[in-house]
Amino acid sequence: MARLDGSVIADLPAFEELSADALREILKEAKSSRYEKGAEVFSQAERATAFHLLLSGHIRVVRTSPEGHQVVARYINEGELFGVAVALNRDTYPASAVAAVDCVVLTWPNSAWTDLVQKAPRFGAAAYQTIGSRLQETQDQVMEMATEQVEQRIARTVLRLVQQSGRKTEDGIEIDFPITRQEIAEMTGSTLHTVSRLLSAWENKGLVKGGRQRVTVTDPHGLMLIAEHQKTR
Repeated sequence: MARLDGSVIADLPAFEELSADALREILKEAKSSRYEKGAEVFSQAERATAFHLLLSGHIRVVRTSPEGHQVVARYINEGELFGVAVALNRDTYPASAVAAVDCVVLTWPNSAWTDLVQKAPRFGAAAYQTIGSRLQETQDQVMEMATEQVEQRIARTVLRLVQQSGRKTEDGIEIDFPITRQEIAEMTGSTLHTVSRLLSAWENKGLVKGGRQRVTVTDPHGLMLIAEHQKTR
């Protein structure tokens, strides 16, 4: 297997303070893999033998209930770690990771975790910060499900996706990967009918613009008012 060049991670905040030699050492046990859209990087309950970093693309994290219902839990963006079961002392992955678009993924064996954290302190700090923020996000979503109306939940989720993965366009800020209304429904504990109805109503008000598996927020402030349960004009 050809050794990876340190330039593939040099610009990432977790590694930017390291020398070229240190980057090469960190990548010594890593491998780079390409995943076509729809391919699984790993599956829920699979034995966790490795951890991953997304170099390009977007990853959809999907959980499957005991009854077989699939729910999109979150999306992973470029430069983010995922599948870090080793940091949580888990033997298996708690969810599946599916390529939302064509992706390039760096993978290390779990045996490299401790050494990598020691050699790249910023990496370790970023990793545990990421874990903490995702746990907080999960808690926030549980609270939203329990206390907020469905319109608030959907508005807040769309705004969260735009904040995490937004791309500026002539029309506004577009979620920078294909996302279906069904997936938004799964993320918000709603139904396809409700999401479709609300997105259509928001489009009529000039808050969003829809397309085939695309959502663009044209009026972030107006959508924020809905998320905060305030009246829009």
